[in-house]
Amino acid sequence: MQLYDVIIVGGGPCGLAAGIEAAKAGLSHLILDMGSLTESIRQYPRRMRFFSTAENIEIGGLPFPISGVKAGRDEALQYYRKAAAYYRLNFKLFQEVWDVTKTDDLFTVSTKTGEQYQGKKVIMATGYFTHPRWLGIPGENLPHVSHYYDEPFKYSFTNVVIIGASNSAVEAALELYRHDVNITVVHRGEDFRSTVKYWLIPDVKNRVKEGKIKTVFDSVVTQIDEQSVTINNLKTGTETQLPADFVLVLTGYVPDAALLQRCGIELDPVTQVPVFNKETFETNVSGLYVCGTVLAGIYTEKVFIENGREHAQSIIDHIMGREVHKVAELIQRI
Repeated sequence: MQLYDVIIVGGGPCGLAAGIEAAKAGLSHLILDMGSLTESIRQYPRRMRFFSTAENIEIGGLPFPISGVKAGRDEALQYYRKAAAYYRLNFKLFQEVWDVTKTDDLFTVSTKTGEQYQGKKVIMATGYFTHPRWLGIPGENLPHVSHYYDEPFKYSFTNVVIIGASNSAVEAALELYRHDVNITVVHRGEDFRSTVKYWLIPDVKNRVKEGKIKTVFDSVVTQIDEQSVTINNLKTGTETQLPADFVLVLTGYVPDAALLQRCGIELDPVTQVPVFNKETFETNVSGLYVCGTVLAGIYTEKVFIENGREHAQSIIDHIMGREVHKVAELIQRI
């Protein structure tokens, strides 16, 4: 079995950044991912644009030239693929990691299909996009219910209920209404979330005023049926039903806590934030690091590509015994 200096679990932007820093330091490395390269971005809505400007999601010192200011999904996929090729990163894709075990000073990374890889250090950069927040209500697993939104044309001239009121929900609602979809947004809060991209708020609120997007606030969906959803008003207790040809449960995503725990990483029982050194990103398991959004626990809005990419340099600095690059942004946020 080949012994790698560093094994990186996760092939998203932060995992790629870690691979690049390892390559630049002359470390042998292997990047494992359960899906394709930058699998999470590939699953983004097809016409999505990033919140961060292009230069703020660059990795490896490679410029990200685009005609506008903020990159779209396809532009990002092309950029990260070219960055990976430029640095000749070493991948094994479609390899879902099951656990990481440590014997003496070496780690064994095992996949669900039985493959094993051995490394001196391991970096967990698994993100969170593959694990949606489940509501735990009847009907959530029906075929017309999805925790992901990709494009609008499937839904034209149908009734769609969106559960959630964050960025993904608002972006989907705006795009769907512009493609002849009858949209209703259901949210337990009294308004759209304060973290919604600032340029979307005037647009969505004006569409609500015009009646083009309907909202049901202070309410939760308690059951999903084949052609309707049951809604309970949290203030009045009133129960109503809405027609729903499709239901988009866009309530966010969380890191795979079970995987982290199988690797021996301790998690806060409430926040699911892993135990790690906020300067070196080393966990309670010596030689095992967390990188990127996976370390945010349930607070996924606090870590993203813009600040998560910096973790890679700090981690490799620590592995190499160099002065550690400090990520002030992260320390302030968590």
